[in-house]
Amino acid sequence: MSLGLPVAATVNCADNTGAKNLYIISVKGIKGRLNRLPSACVGDMVMATVKKGKPDLRKKVMPAVIVRQRKPWRRKDGVFMYFEDNAGVIVNPKGEMKGSAITGPIGKECADLWPRIASAANAIV
Repeated sequence: MSLGLPVAATVNCADNTGAKNLYIISVKGIKGRLNRLPSACVGDMVMATVKKGKPDLRKKVMPAVIVRQRKPWRRKDGVFMYFEDNAGVIVNPKGEMKGSAITGPIGKECADLWPRIASAANAIV
């Protein structure tokens, strides 16, 4: 998949936790290379902070999963897929959602990896 969200990217928060924006500070499972920014794509777990939202959520580092990205990526069937915004949902370290609902569609790649997120989504594309 095309990695569309480097470290320091700001994404929308697509759940009902009260957060509006998430700021990516690291990507889980990335080994990396000197001077290359770690990047995330749909289905990746990232460590993020809330930049806009409820005061009790702000200024804390918390895990999140990316559910949508604007950068097109190619699927195995040859289709190029992309969304109209970048979005993530706040989770706990096990991958269970902090909120109870997701606004908008989520990518199939994310739904396959994270069943708890898939069950809360209203549309899987």
